[in-house]
Amino acid sequence: MEDFYYTTEKENQDEFVEKHSRFIGYCKPIKCEQEAIDFINEKRKKHYDATHNVYAYSLKDDFIKRYSDDGEPQGTAGVPVLDVLNKNNVVNTVIVVTRYFGGIMLGAGGLVRAYSKGASMALESAKIIRMEKCFCCRITMSYDRYGKLSGLISECKGIIDNTDFLENVVITFHIPVSNLGFFNKKVADATNGQLETQVIKEDFYKV
Repeated sequence: MEDFYYTTEKENQDEFVEKHSRFIGYCKPIKCEQEAIDFINEKRKKHYDATHNVYAYSLKDDFIKRYSDDGEPQGTAGVPVLDVLNKNNVVNTVIVVTRYFGGIMLGAGGLVRAYSKGASMALESAKIIRMEKCFCCRITMSYDRYGKLSGLISECKGIIDNTDFLENVVITFHIPVSNLGFFNKKVADATNGQLETQVIKEDFYKV
């Protein structure tokens, strides 16, 4: 299993007109197939009067990839949308491209180009991000060590998620899996081995 993957940061949309046909591209990050289905149904309901609501989605877990031409000639719509996800190595993302027919036939090649463009514009608007496997950790220290230790977290490419100033300072942070050993060595050197990092869980985080 890889230690990173690419997905999208936020739900967004973009659109363009090609020979009087209006194409609206929607893109959303998802965590499971049901979220993809719900998003597709939402757009179908919103654009019930559209000529086509083409979609594709890709999920990291179980290597799920689905698409639909929604009435367009086979291979001219859903496949180009899925190809945009595949070529950008983007997973956990759904794209819907809605078309309102403008009266002029685009031909097979024109449809492929239009749906590819709609998907690409939607994907760009949603912004591709890299998710990296990290350890979520906690470290407790006295106040006089806070400055040094928080600096070490940043130095080792960790991101502080929360800091509690109690009797002692408790920092919760995430750090790439490959960097934890280096961080622990830095902590040991800085504290004469008096502090230990507690690993809470392993998960993917935006980097």
